[in-house]
Amino acid sequence: MKDLIYPLSAAGLFALDQRMKNRVEKTMGGQEKKPILKGRVILRRSHNYGAFLNLGEKKSQLVRILSVGVTAAAAALFVCTLTRKGNGLAKAGLSLLLGGAFSNSYDRLFRKYVVDYFSFSTGIGALDRVVFNLADFGIVIGAVCTALTAL
Repeated sequence: MKDLIYPLSAAGLFALDQRMKNRVEKTMGGQEKKPILKGRVILRRSHNYGAFLNLGEKKSQLVRILSVGVTAAAAALFVCTLTRKGNGLAKAGLSLLLGGAFSNSYDRLFRKYVVDYFSFSTGIGALDRVVFNLADFGIVIGAVCTALTAL
């Protein structure tokens, strides 16, 4: 019963990220930028037709297929991990990874692009142009946690 927190965490990340994406889609124009947190974070709307940093944007169908395939494989690993005692870090990592992967895969399937909505103001032009969403952070943090359990 206590392992129920892991799928609920994945579902919570998915729901929160989708809510943010829907809000940004409805309320922000394409070039609009709203500084928050003393200007350190910039809210904006960006459509990503590829994978990370728009890689593969010209092959969006392939990106969609790969996204769904990798998400399905991670979900299978998650289910196998949930049935074992212990492995809390692996379960938590896979929860975050899956919540993010489901959200971005959902976008790719139903919107045909991933909605990204915030960037950081670093003063470094190349970094300032990268736009993220909460799902991206779930994927990265979840992948790191999962990888650490494999060591």
